[in-house]
Amino acid sequence: MSSYQLRLVGDLSSIDAVEWDALGSGQAPLSHAYLAALEAAGCVGPETGWEPCHATLRNAGALVAAMPLYEKSHSYGEYVFDWAWAEAYARHGLAYYPKWLAAVPFTPIPGARVLGRDAAARQALLSAVVAMAEESGLSSLHVLFPNDTETGWMRDAGLLVRQGVQFHWLNAGYRDFDGFLASLTHDKRKKIRQERRRAAAHGLTYRWLDGTTATGADWAFFHRCYASTYALHRSTPYLNLAFFVELARRAPDGVRLLLAVRDGSPVAGAFFLCDRSALYGRYWGAVEHLPFLHFELCYYQAIDYCIASGLARFEGGAQGEHKLARGLQPVVTHSAHWIRDPRFRDAVDHFLARERAGMDFYLDELADRSPFRTASPDS
Repeated sequence: MSSYQLRLVGDLSSIDAVEWDALGSGQAPLSHAYLAALEAAGCVGPETGWEPCHATLRNAGALVAAMPLYEKSHSYGEYVFDWAWAEAYARHGLAYYPKWLAAVPFTPIPGARVLGRDAAARQALLSAVVAMAEESGLSSLHVLFPNDTETGWMRDAGLLVRQGVQFHWLNAGYRDFDGFLASLTHDKRKKIRQERRRAAAHGLTYRWLDGTTATGADWAFFHRCYASTYALHRSTPYLNLAFFVELARRAPDGVRLLLAVRDGSPVAGAFFLCDRSALYGRYWGAVEHLPFLHFELCYYQAIDYCIASGLARFEGGAQGEHKLARGLQPVVTHSAHWIRDPRFRDAVDHFLARERAGMDFYLDELADRSPFRTASPDS
């Protein structure tokens, strides 16, 4: 570590975008544009409970590794739930918050969390961040949705690893949507066709837009839909209109907006992130209730888009067992946790062991309920 210099950066705009992205995995949410747009729009910052403290590692002045890092004063917007851990701390008169969090805010997309020129620089940054957490006096450090390589590094570094599951659609080289349907069992094909017919009966057309073709009015309409979805669940949206407009400006090729239109007027919208390998489903909403439109807009149109664009996968977001019946497959995700207090560390370790056993059983159950055929389509 003698040649490396660790620095925490509170404003991503102080780091050159080209320099940051040169370390990246190529995933849209890890881009400088995405993270900086959150800051520029005020969606993250000290007043939101997401205080940016991005970890950077430099060697002879050059940026060689980086990690999106925040000091959190709550556990909202994370998709890996540790509320029970915080309550246990509070019951014993200890402060769980603030805590360190390495994650993409409001975005449960698995991928690299430690960016770097090479493995040595990435591992050096991880070690430096763990050491910093130990010296800081804060209760814990949490790394959400790291990739498999990083998960191994974190386990070796003594972090506790937690297992989760998401549902992703994987492109097996389908020529079109019917080719995808042919890979499913008869019952699942029938169900999807019925749902698409019901959605088609609404007489809608669909428009795919990116950051260049979407207008300010399109983003304003979508944000209205997005906010209404949160209102229906008695919740407050994390993202404001300024974020979507700013992200579209900074990364026009990294966003997709799908609008459902009737007689020239939009009635629903879905927002996706996109990179060279995948489409990532994020948010949706509608100004009127139209049965089965959610499935059409958020799953079937997205799958069709991936097939037409040659994308390897569509990630449907966190949770959602109903996605299995629509051709998305269970994928194991991870998070890693460093807990300062040894008593709570042991308690969390035992909890995670029990949780893993339950998760293994759940994954076996999901495998038994696979929607895919085990024989050829012609049999």
